[in-house]
Amino acid sequence: MSHRTAPLPPLPPPVTLDDVRGARKMLAGVARMTAMESSRHLSRMVGAPVHLKCENLQRTGSFKLRGAYVRIAGLLPEERAAGVVAASAGNHAQGVALASSLLGVRATVFMPRGAPLPKISATEDYGAEVRLHGQVVDETLAAAQDYAADTGAVFIHPFDHPDVIAGQGTVGLEILEQCPEVRTIVVGIGGGGLAAGIATAVKSLRPDVRVVGVQAAGAAAYPPSLAAGRPVALDGPATMADGIRVGRPGDLPFRIVGEFVDEVRTVSEDELAAALLLCLERAKLVVEPAGASPVAALLGDPGAFGGPVVAVLSGGNVDPVLLERVLRHGMAAQGRYLAVRLRLTDRPGALAALLGTLSAVDANVLDVSHVRTDPRLGLTEAEVELHLETKGPAHRAEVGRALREAGYTVIG
Repeated sequence: MSHRTAPLPPLPPPVTLDDVRGARKMLAGVARMTAMESSRHLSRMVGAPVHLKCENLQRTGSFKLRGAYVRIAGLLPEERAAGVVAASAGNHAQGVALASSLLGVRATVFMPRGAPLPKISATEDYGAEVRLHGQVVDETLAAAQDYAADTGAVFIHPFDHPDVIAGQGTVGLEILEQCPEVRTIVVGIGGGGLAAGIATAVKSLRPDVRVVGVQAAGAAAYPPSLAAGRPVALDGPATMADGIRVGRPGDLPFRIVGEFVDEVRTVSEDELAAALLLCLERAKLVVEPAGASPVAALLGDPGAFGGPVVAVLSGGNVDPVLLERVLRHGMAAQGRYLAVRLRLTDRPGALAALLGTLSAVDANVLDVSHVRTDPRLGLTEAEVELHLETKGPAHRAEVGRALREAGYTVIG
């Protein structure tokens, strides 16, 4: 007699197309159907039409309102009475805060200690109580879950819940309506809620559409997780893109991403900075690094995406201090910014002569600083640090040659 065990039936899908459609009805009058803008510059690079889905222009500045509202609206009356608690680097925090305010629910939000001040302030302005804890989102998540256990508040996970994924999936329905000819959708991935929701909606209606996820290389938990067949936690994820700086995929998003997302790519910090700069300069859109990650993927390998392409700009809540640093970094990555230290003779007119050399090659001086008292310097030497704006790699090389030919010792 055979004792073979019968195969287990497949698990039901965590989120269905009907769930996403139901979420869209729930969000009517709450979330905006955000604009889709074409990008001629990216279209020329890719060799096919490229469109930008502008979730950076959503209420609260990101897609997160969609999932947060659907999750909180689905709570039972006694659950609403207990209040809700969330953990977030900023965008989910604001989504939960506004959704709770609209629904008359008390909200407490835990944020990492390094969260951008504008995101903290906005979360408080939407009516939530903010508590700072931990250095990364995963530590903050644990604190919020402990608070939920202690107080009875309902924990609103930023990505690992069917209602949240269904809410984010409404972005996918909008993309298919706004660009029915789409062949590739590129979307950033942190925990995976947005990518999972979009993929569920899109693949259910248009299985021919390719869905590509993008992670920052320093916080890319999905590639090793997909290779292992289970969520794998990273040790200390690091990237400027705080919105996708998540150390471990969510269990439910991981299942969906593994089934429906065709590819997960990684992008460098230089590519993120260049993408943010491009969005600002060419598209006139303020986008945070996480929101610019799909554009970074297009910049990194423009020939890899069949068009028409839709790149999802997931958020625009960028700290002005970070924005300044990223813009300079992006300019440097494109050869448009040069920081250089050099030594010159400390005598009257020496700095004027140096600036004349730079003017002759049309380099724009942004900042100059002098050092005269360093023990490394000779008695008649001074060290000057210059921050220059250049026109690209070729011009930057020309500036370097001009300085050396003028007899200056470039030391950095």
